[in-house]
Amino acid sequence: MVHDADALDPEVMQRFAAETRLSETSFVLAPERGGHYRHRIFMPTHEIPFAGHPSLGAAVAVARERGKRSVTYVQETLVGDQPIDVEVDGERARASMLQEPPAFGDVLDPEVVLGALGLEASEADPVLPVQLVSTGVWQVIAPVRDASVLGRVFPDHGAIGQVLAPAQALILYVVHVDAAAGTATARGFAGSTAVGEDPATGSAVGPLQALVAERLGVAALEVVQGVELGRRSVLRTTVEGDRIRVGGDAVVVVDGHVHLDT
Repeated sequence: MVHDADALDPEVMQRFAAETRLSETSFVLAPERGGHYRHRIFMPTHEIPFAGHPSLGAAVAVARERGKRSVTYVQETLVGDQPIDVEVDGERARASMLQEPPAFGDVLDPEVVLGALGLEASEADPVLPVQLVSTGVWQVIAPVRDASVLGRVFPDHGAIGQVLAPAQALILYVVHVDAAAGTATARGFAGSTAVGEDPATGSAVGPLQALVAERLGVAALEVVQGVELGRRSVLRTTVEGDRIRVGGDAVVVVDGHVHLDT
């Protein structure tokens, strides 16, 4: 997360994001629409209009920089303005955000979508469809019938890219939902090897919650992701009115300064 990025042009932001090789890199700028700050987000390959975990992390970083322990920010992104609640306790924090109202797109062929992950169509969830859903950016939500399926995923990023491309979706989010327990386990894959697998995808867990609420009436989930990468994350979601709240814990790993070679 880069503070005070107003002087950086998009090319520099993109080069910096490629250098970090993180799933996303955040840049905080002065607001333009009356919010508390503007947030631009770059993957190693391109800028994206919205993302969940970068938004939560950026809000925590802004709160720490401004000396706030409990605060609500309105961040400005390319898709709109999102309220984010932050509680800071030293180098640890908790944050949650209201994402954009859900939008439901096409139901997709599980043979094509799961095939891009090396899986069979028969492994699709019998109740929840494979579907495009957005709470700020389109995601392909691909529910499977058993949690063990997640350990057998063999992603073809070229094929994943072809699945994502028609709707300019960001991630193919393969997930097993235990509706009775209100829990889910997930993995998230981008359409390029430069990004690969994402250990935590807040912008996909919001659409997942929207889909589960729409189809099953389940209004809250605890989602575990990133286990296979050795970077376990826990994401919590709830339905609030016409929006989805997504949150979790954050911890500071590195503080530092960036010096540009001019």
